[in-house]
Order: sequence, then C-alpha cells, then structure tokens
Amino acid sequence: MNLVEDFYDNKYDEWSRLDRHRIEFEITKKYLDKFIVGDNLDIFDIGGGPGRYSFYLSDKGHNVTLLDLSQHNIDIAKEKSKELNTNLAGYIKGDALELDEHNKKYDVVLLMGPLYHLVNKADRRKALKGAVNLLKDGGIIVASFISNYAPIQDNFAYLKFDNGEDDVRELLGYIESGVNNVESGFTTAYFSSSEEALKLMEEYNLKQLAFAGVENILGCRERDILLLPEEDIQKWIRVGFALGEDKKLLGASQHYLYIGRK
Repeated sequence: MNLVEDFYDNKYDEWSRLDRHRIEFEITKKYLDKFIVGDNLDIFDIGGGPGRYSFYLSDKGHNVTLLDLSQHNIDIAKEKSKELNTNLAGYIKGDALELDEHNKKYDVVLLMGPLYHLVNKADRRKALKGAVNLLKDGGIIVASFISNYAPIQDNFAYLKFDNGEDDVRELLGYIESGVNNVESGFTTAYFSSSEEALKLMEEYNLKQLAFAGVENILGCRERDILLLPEEDIQKWIRVGFALGEDKKLLGASQHYLYIGRK
C-alpha cells in the first residue's frame, strides 16, 4: 500500500485521467444516475481519488464523504471544492483496509479503486466486507475492477510494443496471474476476469443490479472518438452504455462495474 500511496502522491495526476478517459467517466456516471435514486443520500466514496465522482454526486444534492489513501488526492479534492463551489461532507485520508474504524451507515458506498490495488484476495475480501458493513439495509454498493484484458486493450489502442518479444509474453501473462508490478509504469495492481469479479461479489449476499463492461467496443477508438464534435461523442457514449451489460463484449472493456443492493 505504501507503493500505491507514493504513486498517487508523487507520480500521477488522477484528476485529469478522467478527462483523457472521458468514455469511462461518462458511462460510469450514467450507471450512477440509473441506480443511485433518491434525495439527500449519504454516500461514502472509498478510494475515490481526488473526488471526480464525489463532486458529481454532491452536485446532485447528496451528502458525500470522500476517503482516499493519498494525502495529495485529498488536498486536490479540497482545492477543487473551492473551484467548483461544491463542498463535500468530509475529506478523509484513510485506508480501505481499515473501514471498521468508521461507524456511520450510508445509503450508497462507492468502492471504485481499492479492489484493483489490492493484490491479495484476502485484502480484497476485507475491503469489500468493510464496505458492505457500512451500508444501510437496502443500500447500494458500486465497485470497480480493472479487467485482466486491460493491458492488451491499452497497448492495442496505442499500437504500442516496447520490449520486443517480451511484450507478448507479458501481455498474455496478465490473463493468468492478474498481477501488475511497478516496473510496468502503473503502480501495484490486480486485474480481474469478469468471472472472478462476479464470484467475489457473490460472497456478500448482495442483489446484483448490474455488471457492466464500461468501455466495451469504444475503448480502442477513444482517442478518435474524443476528437469528434460533442454531439457525435454523446451518440457513441449512448451506444457504449447500451452495450455495457452485453456479456459477449465484457472482455473488450478495461473496467468492470458492479452495482448491487444490500
């Protein structure tokens, strides 16, 4: 976790990532809009980085508390709150593995980051158990996973090979192990298959409301799509959202999104 914390504190601009990957951002927001229903809900955004989704939900009138491992991300969130004139209910530097320190119950819990930075399955289970325990009965949990096809999708989008013959072996290795090391340019991470992600969520007696491949067919053409006129961008986002839960297309996505009810 120290490596992950250092990565977001010193090496990565998480706020701007969702500008570069706007398809992920826009389609995820559509799922939040579909399933987070009600007024003035209490929402806990665990591992929410600098708060892009926190601010989005706060603007809709919800009471959102942001927790992140990175102090830098928390500081950015506080700065952005002034720019956006949207203040969150709380800004907490904290660890998704230490959720038993929090006693309040929430209508919605977002866990859209920690599960793909926890390499050990026991840690993923601990984070999930803590998140579910913080939900009110009937509450909604939204959890994100990075697909084990994501490195292949990313390299394909940029037609990128850097290390000769080692590239193929490395990319295909993610399908088997799911483990990413810091030498790859990204931080410590775990990439899941869709089957593994669903099996993990099934352990917590949740009612599955949706399981989606976020980018699906749009991912490898994202750079081209974002150069289009705004009207056309929105058309493609509508197509991607419509295809998100098509099981035949799950492997085309870099991110999986699970939504369930306690």
